[in-house]
Amino acid sequence: MKTSEDLRQLLERIDHRGYPAYKDTKGVYQFGKYVLSIDHVQGDPFAAPSKLSVRVPGRMSGFPKELFDKKHKRIALQDELIRNFYKQIQQYSFQAKGSGKSGIISVTRCSQEILERTACEINTGSGDVTVRFEVGFPANGRTINARELKKILYDFLPLCVEKALYYGRLDKKRIQKVMELSEDQEYIRGQLEERGLVAFVANGSVLPRESGVSQRPMKGAVPFITPKSMEVALDLPYKGKIQGMGIPRGVTLIVGGGYHGKSTLLKALETGVYPHIAGDGREYVVTDEKAVKIRAEDGRSIKHTDISMFINDLPNGKDTVAFDTEDASGSTSQAANVVESIEAGTTAFLIDEDTSATNFMVRDELMQRVIHRDMEPITPFIERVRDLYEKFGISTIIVAGSSGAYFQVADKIVQMDRYVPKEITEMAKTAAQDYPQLKLPQEGPKNPSFDRKVRSNPSLKNKGRIKIKTMGRDGVMLNHETIDLRYVEQLMDSEQLTTLGNIVKYLEEQMFDGRKTLGQAIEILYKKLDTQGLGAVCDGSYLPGNLAMPRKQEIYACLNRYRCLGTQK
Repeated sequence: MKTSEDLRQLLERIDHRGYPAYKDTKGVYQFGKYVLSIDHVQGDPFAAPSKLSVRVPGRMSGFPKELFDKKHKRIALQDELIRNFYKQIQQYSFQAKGSGKSGIISVTRCSQEILERTACEINTGSGDVTVRFEVGFPANGRTINARELKKILYDFLPLCVEKALYYGRLDKKRIQKVMELSEDQEYIRGQLEERGLVAFVANGSVLPRESGVSQRPMKGAVPFITPKSMEVALDLPYKGKIQGMGIPRGVTLIVGGGYHGKSTLLKALETGVYPHIAGDGREYVVTDEKAVKIRAEDGRSIKHTDISMFINDLPNGKDTVAFDTEDASGSTSQAANVVESIEAGTTAFLIDEDTSATNFMVRDELMQRVIHRDMEPITPFIERVRDLYEKFGISTIIVAGSSGAYFQVADKIVQMDRYVPKEITEMAKTAAQDYPQLKLPQEGPKNPSFDRKVRSNPSLKNKGRIKIKTMGRDGVMLNHETIDLRYVEQLMDSEQLTTLGNIVKYLEEQMFDGRKTLGQAIEILYKKLDTQGLGAVCDGSYLPGNLAMPRKQEIYACLNRYRCLGTQK
């Protein structure tokens, strides 16, 4: 390993030379208490910034083992350290001057959710802390400005590392609170299964967000208050006793007038599959981690998917046991979303009628009389929702504002009244008796087939190196093939999409052999991610700092929307 003095001398030698001479700086250098790695050097001052990492040995960082001895605590501490490092480097970004991206210092900007990211890693054995970030190597035009880079590496960076990554320099009470919150959140998650709940929403939670472009809590919002009939008391390891609404397994209907908070509650439940930071307002909103938001997606691709549970006997004779389309309708897309989520191992569906296909969700009694069942190829969701719970163990939470048909099949009915929930099950069931009852099918659904073998796409591989481009949270491109993920609503961060791009690339190159089913390939991959981390799907000599872990459910969702997926019966 080289020393910081070796790097200083190198920078002095290459100063004022052509920009490509910066490539000589690539390597590992000892900087006093930490190690600096220059992993990738940009080829031009206007190109994407250079990739660097800092590793602080455990004996120097000094974080007590009890702060990261469990996976959820480690992820929470890593998240806090990224946020600390971000605050420090923001003071120095662009303080070094030059052309193009000269002087930029950046690291992942974390969202309200706590995700496992490659931007920071803590080795559970040694306690070593590694942070990965980017630096725009300074230049005048396309000539190296080594003096400005020395400012970054020798003046700015040591201060940032010292203030952000050493336990002795941090607010120990705050770090302790981060660990305690992660323990309390994990405890609630464990209690869901034990108590037969889909979700828990604590009293006092702030569910509305600041705006459509901000996920911060809304100021002055009505705090959540649980209806007494659904109140659950928990004794958390650190916070102690809290009360909140426990949503039981089964079928739950959320109703109410417009703008009364139905969709706001459902949105909080969607994101409750992830832990949230202190001050978010949803710290103690916890949803079954396998819950999936389902909606209609007109125009999406469907590959060899068995949607016969919901759609049969199409007039054009199209096979619905291995259904294929490049332009799905609202009903076929939502049917596919349900079946694909069953394959992904979901235990709960979250559905909002506003984003659903009406003909997929319900057919009222009058329509059943006028259009006989034999003439309608769609078996609506309302006729399967009980079977999904009783046969497959999958609960459903549905937001409905216009149709009372689901009163008949719901176990619990919650009315949102000016953002305050009220349990009205008995009253709604009584009122429903005065209306004609829906006729439900006598036969239950058959288990869908998931025997879709996948082979690699030769047209993708024949183009040489597969390039990945992330388009925010809208989608990801592999070469010129776009995977549209706009409507996979539980993807919280663009870094999760970057990871999904790497996953598709890895599966194309390593796993899609025509013998494994899609499910088998994903399960093997997910176990590898669990044991080896996100580096398992990356090639190259260094691990990028812009990846975040998606859930298994989102991996399935991404592959199922991949138009180049080479499926076969």
